Amino acid sequence: MPIVDTREQELPRAWRSALSRFDESLAARGMAEKTRRAYGNDAAELAQWVSERAAPADVDYRLLRRYAAHLTSTEREGGRALQPRSVARKFASIRAFYRHMVERGQLSQNPADLVSHVRRQSPLPKLMRTDEVTTLLDRIPARTPLETRDRAMLELTYSCGLRCEEVVNLDAGDVDFDAEELRVTGKGSKTRIVPVGEPAQHALERYLATGRPALLAPAERTEPALFLSKRGRRLSPSDVRRRLRLWLRNAGLSAGASPHSLRHSFATHLLEGGADLRAIQELLGHSSVSTTQIYTRVESGRLRRQYSRSHPRA
Repeated sequence: MPIVDTREQELPRAWRSALSRFDESLAARGMAEKTRRAYGNDAAELAQWVSERAAPADVDYRLLRRYAAHLTSTEREGGRALQPRSVARKFASIRAFYRHMVERGQLSQNPADLVSHVRRQSPLPKLMRTDEVTTLLDRIPARTPLETRDRAMLELTYSCGLRCEEVVNLDAGDVDFDAEELRVTGKGSKTRIVPVGEPAQHALERYLATGRPALLAPAERTEPALFLSKRGRRLSPSDVRRRLRLWLRNAGLSAGASPHSLRHSFATHLLEGGADLRAIQELLGHSSVSTTQIYTRVESGRLRRQYSRSHPRA
């Protein structure tokens, strides 16, 4: 079902058509609705600003540079200039919009690729050291149903490099103990199979034997979710973040870590251990290896720090 901004109805036909085809291409790629809506809205905002000046195929890098300047000006609608981070995010959508037009043969090159000053290098992920992860997980006592659930949930997050949304979307039937594997539904409803480490398997077995039945019983209902709330319902991502903060405090660790920190740590620790970047890409569920290459920067940064500390002439 198309996601249409009501402002698009006021645009010239060429822009409405181009935006509609862009939305269809995002849907065909299986892009998550939230991301698809953000891309569509960003492209529609550009169309609102530029439609009286040029048709979609006539927009060049000079016009896009003027648009970037407009976004950072207080003269824009609402009188609030956007921060560079927000401008870069909008231009990622615009770059995708024109890449789609290039793929359709409507343009020979992407004009947004020439607007280099709005590109930004992604910050290095927040990481936890191996000993910090061990401390965090070993400090969860797993005595009560909620503790047993949290131990299994966080063990699995780190063992499999899961996104927070992937954790809460897991069903009990997604675990295959015989094959020591987990079926994960990631972004764009793409499914991948990932191995499960032994500590995570043990934590899951204990949770499924004692914790989950205790959490499910009060609800007196059938719930397929693997990880349940105290009312026997599927957890939300905010529940996972809140419980992780609790256990980080209990372990005396940095409060700045998040469920995504465990995923970043999973990938970085694999890379440090000699894992191939393509294998890490598959385990993380990245559609492109370029996304996974952020971890080579993490490793490079770690080696540089060690060099600075250790080399006599660094």
